[in-house]
Amino acid sequence: MTMRVNSFFTGVGGFDLAFQKNGFSPVFYCENNEFCRSVLKRHWPHLSNADDICTLDVNELPIAEVWTAGFPCQDLSLARTPHGRSGLRGSQSGLFFRFLELLSVHRPPVVLLENVVGLLNSHKGADFATLIMSLTELGYAVAWRVLNARYFGAPQSRPRVFICAWYGSPNMAVNALFEDGPAPVQKNERKGFVTESKCTKSGISVPQTSFCISATSGRHTGLDWARSYVTYPDSVRRLTPLECERLQGFPDNWTIPDKEYVTPIRGIETHRYRAIGNAVCIPVVEWVAKRIASLIGPSSKPNHASKQPLSEHIMLLTEEFAEPKAEVRELTPEIGPVKWKAGGCAFAGQVVHSPASPGPIEPVTSRFIDVVDRRAVHDRYFLSPNAVEGIIRRVDRMGRQLFPPLDATLRKIAARAIAVNTAEIDSKNDVDLPIIVNI
Repeated sequence: MTMRVNSFFTGVGGFDLAFQKNGFSPVFYCENNEFCRSVLKRHWPHLSNADDICTLDVNELPIAEVWTAGFPCQDLSLARTPHGRSGLRGSQSGLFFRFLELLSVHRPPVVLLENVVGLLNSHKGADFATLIMSLTELGYAVAWRVLNARYFGAPQSRPRVFICAWYGSPNMAVNALFEDGPAPVQKNERKGFVTESKCTKSGISVPQTSFCISATSGRHTGLDWARSYVTYPDSVRRLTPLECERLQGFPDNWTIPDKEYVTPIRGIETHRYRAIGNAVCIPVVEWVAKRIASLIGPSSKPNHASKQPLSEHIMLLTEEFAEPKAEVRELTPEIGPVKWKAGGCAFAGQVVHSPASPGPIEPVTSRFIDVVDRRAVHDRYFLSPNAVEGIIRRVDRMGRQLFPPLDATLRKIAARAIAVNTAEIDSKNDVDLPIIVNI
C-alpha cells in the first residue's frame, strides 16, 4: 500500500523527513516562509506546494493517508507568559482553524499535530478543549501525549504535545502514541543539566543534556540559566547552527537553502537558527511515524464498536497510561476551566486524561557532548567579555544557578576582563606629566 503524507506549516520538513524514513512518500507541503521554502525545494524539488494556507484551494490538495501540522505556537508558548498569550485567538496560532476547514473537506484517515506544552493550559485549558472538540466533531478520535525528546535519542530537554487524530477510531489514535504497557516514571530530570560530559582532547565541557533549543538560540541574552553553551577552559561559546541541527536530529547542513536562494547581506545564520528552533525533533516524530505506519491500512477504518459505554471503552483503551488521577468527563462547550494532564483520549463527546510518562518504555539514551563540533569554530560564536558580564549580572540578580563548569569559566573571563581594564587605567594614570617652571 502506498502511504502518503501532506504537511502544513511545514517549516524545514521535519515531519516529512521522519515519515519518509518510515516508508511514507511526501506529496505536498504548505509553508509561507521564503527561507524555509528554499530549504524544502532543495530536498524535495518536485513536490506540489503552496505558500499560503489562507488562499490554498482545497480542491487542489492531493490525497494522502496522513496530514501533519506543526501549526504556529507564538500565541501559545510559555515563553510569552509575561506578555500574555493570545492562544488560538492569536493571528498566528489561530491559523489552526483554517487548517481545520481544509480538514473538514478531505478528512484524511490520520492527522498528526505537534505544539508547545503551553497549548494544554492556554486560556485555562479552553483552547485545548476547543481543539479536541473541533476534531471530534469531524468524526475523529483524538489522543494526545506530552513527549520529551531527551528520551528518544535527542540529547535536549524538549517537551512537546503530540496530538494524533484518527478518523472514527479511538483504538488507533491511542495506539499511535501509547505502547502496550506503562512507560517508566522519569525521575530526577534535573540531573542531566548539572552532570558534566567532557572531551579530554579539546577541553570542551557540557552537561549531559542540553536545554531546549529555541528559535532564538543564536543569541546569548535572555534566560541565560535555561540556555546551553559550550564551555572551554578559558572561553565560552554559543551553539552553531550545525550543532542545533544535530540536537534536533537533522542531517548535517539540512537547513542550507537551495542554490537559487538570494542570500541576505547579513547571511543566513539567523534564518537557520529560527527554522531549526521551530522545527519538530526528528527522533520523536520517527517513533510516532513508525507506530502509525504499523497501524495504517485497511484497519484504519472506523472500528469503535464496543459493548461497553463509550466512556468505559475509552478508559479501557487508556488504562495502559492512565493513573489513579485519571479523569473522565463529558466534552462539551461548557466544559469550563480544565488543567489538562499529559496524556488522554477524546471521542464522541467523552474524554479521559491522565498523567503520562514523557518517554517510551525503553528510553533511548544520548549525550550532548556527542553532537558538539570538536573542530575549530569561528570566533563569532564565542562570548565577548561584555556578554559574559551581562550573563553573570542577570544570573546573580535572579538568584539562578548555571552548569558549574560554565559558571566557573564565565567568572574567570569576567575577572580577567576586570584585571585588564584595571591595568589599562593604572597605565594611563602612570603617564609622566610635563613639568611647568615658573620664570
